[in-house]
Amino acid sequence: MKKIHVDKDITQAATLPSFFYTDSAVFTETKEKLFEKSWQWVGGLHTLFSPLNNVYPLSLLPPMLEEPMLLVKNQKDEIKCLSNVCTHRANILVHQSQKTKQLVCEYHGRRFDLEGQFKSMPQFKEAENFPRPCDDLHTYDSKQWHDHLFVSIEPSFDIEKVLTPMNERIGHLPIGAFKLDPKRSKSYIVNSHWALYCDNYLEGFHIPFVHKDLNQQIEYEKYETQLFAYSNLQIAYSNGASDVFDLPEGHIDYGKNVSAYYFWIFPNMMFNFYPWGLSINIVSPLSQEKTKVVFYSYIYDESKLDQGAGGDLDKVEREDEFVVESVFKGIRSKHYHTGRFSPTMEKGVHHFHRLIAEFMNRP
Repeated sequence: MKKIHVDKDITQAATLPSFFYTDSAVFTETKEKLFEKSWQWVGGLHTLFSPLNNVYPLSLLPPMLEEPMLLVKNQKDEIKCLSNVCTHRANILVHQSQKTKQLVCEYHGRRFDLEGQFKSMPQFKEAENFPRPCDDLHTYDSKQWHDHLFVSIEPSFDIEKVLTPMNERIGHLPIGAFKLDPKRSKSYIVNSHWALYCDNYLEGFHIPFVHKDLNQQIEYEKYETQLFAYSNLQIAYSNGASDVFDLPEGHIDYGKNVSAYYFWIFPNMMFNFYPWGLSINIVSPLSQEKTKVVFYSYIYDESKLDQGAGGDLDKVEREDEFVVESVFKGIRSKHYHTGRFSPTMEKGVHHFHRLIAEFMNRP
């Protein structure tokens, strides 16, 4: 693959070259270089587990990764993420959520305990040098954050570098008490490359032009972006006082009318905190030209729903889809290669492009 260069100096930098969005080979390579090396949110524990189950099978970020995983809760309520693939002949071990004391392959009867350790196998008495360490189930990296779980195939960075900045801003909130509202959770299909959707999310530059109603709710001149190692934060300040966070004394933003904290986690996750709760947005590449975006709504204070920056999210999403799909048409033009960044308003996009270049250029 051709090397990608994004200058570290935003005043000199050009955006990602158009081939990143249009080349099918580059899209395929993002699986290994971006998505397998980063973290993915897989859900809230109250949704994944109940008194009726202690194992939960999942496929990580389909169809991009399709990694068969198995979440297991032991007797100490500790969560592990194991491979859901039998180490004998690669059969899927668990097909549906259930309660069990051990994992038994339905193909040839190989057994594992809930730690993923091999226990027994019929007709293997004559096998030499058996079992081997690789006959245990692989354990994936996982991290519980309040009621939420993140996992990774082969992480290249510590997720604490992402969670620490979030905790600094919203750690005073009872995140574990936020309740998932399926009726307000929605999914969207966007006819565009997944990274263009993220590009759009990562700047407030377009708000006055694309989101007329949202622009009436915030103070655009105060809109700001803060950068961290593998995430960034956009802060929207309200032009009123009824739709803002009640921040405690000592908080870094105490005394400010914060209407929304928009956290982005590399490469494809958004954690949007509003006075009413949390909207988790997961951007899933379906193909080079099609993306699925799922909004998971976690409610904290129903009395503050449908107000301010966290008001009509569906309308904002539809407006974003229109412009992102338009950009995807334009980026395939023979006469477009790269653009330039606004040093004041596109720091988040520049940060994203720098990370993409860093990960994609690795051997």
